Amino acid sequence: MATLEAGYQPSGISDLEAQRINTAYRKLLRAAGSNLLSREDKLRLRRALDLAIDACRNKTTITGEPEILHALSVATIVAGELGLGLTSIITAVLHDTYNRLGISEQELEKEFGKKVVEILQGFSRITGIDSMQSSYQAENFRKLLLSLADDVRVILIKLVERLENMRKLDEAPEKDKIPIASETYFLFAPLAHRLGFYNLKSEMEDLAIKYLEPDQYNYIDSRLKQTTASRNRFIREFSAPLNEQLEKQGFKFTIKSRTKSVHSIMMKMKKQGVDFDEVYDLFAIRIILDSKPENEKSDCWRVYSIVTDMYQPNPSRLRDWISVPKTNGYESLHTTVIGPRGRWVEVQIRSIRMDEIAEKGLAAHFKYKGLKGEGGLDTWLTKMREILESSEKEDDAFLGQVRSGLYTDEVFVFTPKGDLRQLPAGATLLDFAFDIHTAVGASCVGGKVNGKNVTLRYVLQNGDHVSVLRSKNQKPKQDWLSFVVTSKAKAKIKLALSEERTRSAAEGKEILMRRLKNWKINYGDSVIQKLIIHYNLKTAQDLYCNIESGKTDLLEIKEILVKGETEPSVPPSQVMAEREQKEIAAPQFSDYLVIEDKVEGLDYKLAKCCNPVFGDSVFGFVTISEGIKIHRTKCPNAHNMISRYPYRVVMARWTRTKSLPSFLASVRITGVEDIGIVNKIADILASYTITVRSFNYKFDEGMFEGTLNILVPNNDVLYGIIRKIQSVKGVIKASRQSGE
Repeated sequence: MATLEAGYQPSGISDLEAQRINTAYRKLLRAAGSNLLSREDKLRLRRALDLAIDACRNKTTITGEPEILHALSVATIVAGELGLGLTSIITAVLHDTYNRLGISEQELEKEFGKKVVEILQGFSRITGIDSMQSSYQAENFRKLLLSLADDVRVILIKLVERLENMRKLDEAPEKDKIPIASETYFLFAPLAHRLGFYNLKSEMEDLAIKYLEPDQYNYIDSRLKQTTASRNRFIREFSAPLNEQLEKQGFKFTIKSRTKSVHSIMMKMKKQGVDFDEVYDLFAIRIILDSKPENEKSDCWRVYSIVTDMYQPNPSRLRDWISVPKTNGYESLHTTVIGPRGRWVEVQIRSIRMDEIAEKGLAAHFKYKGLKGEGGLDTWLTKMREILESSEKEDDAFLGQVRSGLYTDEVFVFTPKGDLRQLPAGATLLDFAFDIHTAVGASCVGGKVNGKNVTLRYVLQNGDHVSVLRSKNQKPKQDWLSFVVTSKAKAKIKLALSEERTRSAAEGKEILMRRLKNWKINYGDSVIQKLIIHYNLKTAQDLYCNIESGKTDLLEIKEILVKGETEPSVPPSQVMAEREQKEIAAPQFSDYLVIEDKVEGLDYKLAKCCNPVFGDSVFGFVTISEGIKIHRTKCPNAHNMISRYPYRVVMARWTRTKSLPSFLASVRITGVEDIGIVNKIADILASYTITVRSFNYKFDEGMFEGTLNILVPNNDVLYGIIRKIQSVKGVIKASRQSGE
């Protein structure tokens, strides 16, 4: 047997594949470094590789890569980028092959230990799902979260596996790119964020938008490359006096710069309505201190004092996550100061330990505090379990609840007894009440913050002292869902409303049955169906609730039934289909839209939920009964359709023609009241050869709001109009709406 140092030579495979495996294996050994302490450790890893090679013969991934090379890549990231030990590395090598290994579970445990088997079992549970099932996304994610409580390394390896897949997504089939990118962006990146893996999260987001919004990605990426030299000059200019002063004060430190991710810059551009050149904080300066554990906090504040003495700070931008760390363990001191040439610069101050936790998330916690979650993480896991136990059956509702709890910053407030509570940024008094206890939230009528009376909608601020006012007559209301932000509050309100609705429907049904008996009318499906159609309701439960609340008059019901209205008896499914939102039918120009490389003979419509316009990035979605519907990739429903039903997604693209139809687009305009603003907008519209369907606007307390519906030939014309409107004096923002 060749020595490990001379390279690993697997048997029974082609020379070329053996060479590739050998190269990948040596890379893994270099990444593992000191984590492989003894020759025995190395032999165990080699034995794991033997088993994986046997189980992976002739198996490939979605990108066409041999499965064993994928496993070695995952293990290399686990070892090198996360810094995990032998147990995690071995598990990563075997993660795809647990159910195909040629040895028993007992033998596996004897060779590698009980912990490796447990992690592999957990990984098998979260991946053993048929991806063609409609509930795949939600069910997979439920299991993913539940596995956190067993061993977080299951999640770590799953996140790394997804990252490795994203890095090689260019090689995947075209039809799989958008579904994988969408699921990564909406589920896995937020999960990485919540667990403190900021590097993984940022890379996942960037790789995802490379496929979801390629134009924006390529534009920002190219601009970042163009401005690299000037950015580096500014960083050197900013850091030089800091270096000098910190050395004079006797600090051991490193100053690094970090350019914001493409995704982060894109989100700033969208949120602020600005171009790349107007995003002022493209990078951050990071000061990392070599401090003793007992001096970390005081050293960070001393450095903060030095920085703010040299550069003017923005007090509103101070973020102290040293005194009160985030729930995922993140500790750092952030401030924003005015640097040379009047440019704003974000400065992050932290110790080496804090930096390692910020870079490697939970993996660093393993190094400093052991494998078990602690503090904030345990609290968060408890809340996730509450969501899993109380969430509704609908997959969309579940995913929405979880997603909102994954990707958020925190505010810290105090109870009347002085206990500290952590809540998502934007949380209201009602969120706080539900965080205390479900019963407290359900009976909350208001509260006091810092001694002043506030309403349920009050948005909590850091450091608030909060108490809740309750009433036994209070019950959860439907409108509460519009302003609570925590997953727990939303889940409990929905549950209470559902229970109340069920009770109301039961009473309404009893009332109706009693009246029908008095009228000598037989209760049955045909009677209920007739009433549902007449009142344009969706379900029988809606009818019963309206009867119980008095919204529907019983005498009117009697008149309808006695008169024997002659509505045709149609199946409820047909009735519902007729009530669905109508789409704009695409004129049958057979050559301006190509679907799955076919130009003719396909029945399709343009979806009204996002109103695609010629030139937009689009995809087709195969409906059950209405052919193919064309959606924008930025459609608000896109990620749900793509992630839940990837097998019903078809590729679509525009092609040039001599004659194009017009497409409906909606533009929302906001601004301040200014003389002649409406006339200026009208002049812009008159300069284009387009049709204006409607222009509705209003002035309210000095503000201007308008909605413009126009028919345009393509998105170039549309965005040209938006840019010109945006330039009108008084207009704050002009943006395209998803639908009417």
